[in-house]
Amino acid sequence: MRGVNVKKGEPVDRALKRLKTKLDTEGILEEMRRRRAFETPTQRKARKLRSASKRNKIRWRFSNAPAASAEAPAEA
Repeated sequence: MRGVNVKKGEPVDRALKRLKTKLDTEGILEEMRRRRAFETPTQRKARKLRSASKRNKIRWRFSNAPAASAEAPAEA
């Protein structure tokens, strides 16, 4: 089980925020929510398609695609 050590004089709210951030980055909370109820094969396929779509949008945004101004032909 994951955890964080509360530093001396540190507010509990700050420690909880660090814990939540750690769990989010590792994907533990998402997996726990997903396993809470049975997921049919159709639901699993739809979830994977949604996550793939998100990944592809991010990849496309940061790809080495030419800029919009470079695509337009220059008028002389």
